[in-house]
Amino acid sequence: MWNLFDPLETTGGFWSPILWIIAFLVAFLIAYIIWGLGERKHGGGEQGKPFLSGTREPAKEAVHVRAGNIYWGFTETLHGYYGAMKKIHTGIVNDYVLWILGMAALFFVVLILPEVIG
Repeated sequence: MWNLFDPLETTGGFWSPILWIIAFLVAFLIAYIIWGLGERKHGGGEQGKPFLSGTREPAKEAVHVRAGNIYWGFTETLHGYYGAMKKIHTGIVNDYVLWILGMAALFFVVLILPEVIG
């Protein structure tokens, strides 16, 4: 009969679940002790601000990057594709369900039906 504390012999070596559980508990305990030794709170004022090498932090509006600006090159390169996709995507749920059913029917005809017939 197999004992819970005996290691399991596998093709890759030995594996003992109890030893792994103990190792995880010890690692968790060490991490919890280190976390507990840390500061409970930081001081306000200058300590709460990000360090920018002595440079003043700019206003949030000045550094905010809009999503349209992030992907401008990508969307500009593929504007023909995106134009066609905007025409297809109406935002109506019925249209999306119709697309899913149409794709499922197409996959059935192309992938499943030849196997059934042949």
